[in-house]
Amino acid sequence: MDRYQDNIRDIIYTPFWSTFYYRTKSGAVRPTWRFWRWMSVIVINIAFFISYHLDVQLLEGTMNGSRLLGFHLIDLFTAIETWAATHVLHTNMIIGSVTIAVFYLLVGGKSFCAWACPYGVLSEIGEAIHMNLVRKKIIKERNWDPRIRFAFWAAFIVLTAIDGFLIFEVINPIGIISRIIVYGWSLAIVWVLLILLFEIFYSRRAWCRYICPVGTTYNLLGWASATRVQWDMDKCDHCGACLVACFEDHVIEFTKPKHDKERKEKGVTKQMVVNGDCTLCARCFDVCHTDAYSFNFRLKDLV
Repeated sequence: MDRYQDNIRDIIYTPFWSTFYYRTKSGAVRPTWRFWRWMSVIVINIAFFISYHLDVQLLEGTMNGSRLLGFHLIDLFTAIETWAATHVLHTNMIIGSVTIAVFYLLVGGKSFCAWACPYGVLSEIGEAIHMNLVRKKIIKERNWDPRIRFAFWAAFIVLTAIDGFLIFEVINPIGIISRIIVYGWSLAIVWVLLILLFEIFYSRRAWCRYICPVGTTYNLLGWASATRVQWDMDKCDHCGACLVACFEDHVIEFTKPKHDKERKEKGVTKQMVVNGDCTLCARCFDVCHTDAYSFNFRLKDLV
């Protein structure tokens, strides 16, 4: 992908595998943020695999609960589920969930979805296929109100509290894929493929956008996270490539030119994405030919 030379249409509709590299203004080839995100996901899950099969005690467990060099970590939604089912807060669960919460408050609440979630990799492949089918008018795009995810989040917690069983974990593609990577093949992969097919042929990234309570939990942290995506109005030419690339495009809706007059009246030239739905995936960085996007660590003045 050559975002500095290609026209906007070519940048938006570039073949999927070319989105893992780009050419700089000088012509050098560099990996995109998508490349580094995928490497992050792969390395994390390889660490789980190696720790179990070679007993190196590096990153033991799965995405639901693990130990990093012996230190307990637990997924936040899994911790909430466990408390709802058992009504008990174990010490290791408190330590593990607080550690994860602090980490993602610093690096970006929903960045888990882009930089750690193994289903996210499959979903991105499905998204590319889905968008291609939409462009060819083979299928239609279907969108819903993203706030529906909070209803799913509450429903899973309530059902768990009533039943005393971690109901969501039966259908959680993150946990299913993580367990398959670590422990081996499972027929539960069929359910994961059904979710993926639903996203390909019906609605773009539907599980991630409208259902997944794990992502919703990190969404709540995202509103207060220290690391943000920042947009520079003076660099932007409003080509719209970022809005097409972002599967949570409502988080950067403020970049549309209709808001420029208000910004100029207030003397604002830079804005940060404050919506908790931002996964910090940096796809907006990868397609922006004016380099209008950057990361901003809001606590840098304290460091």
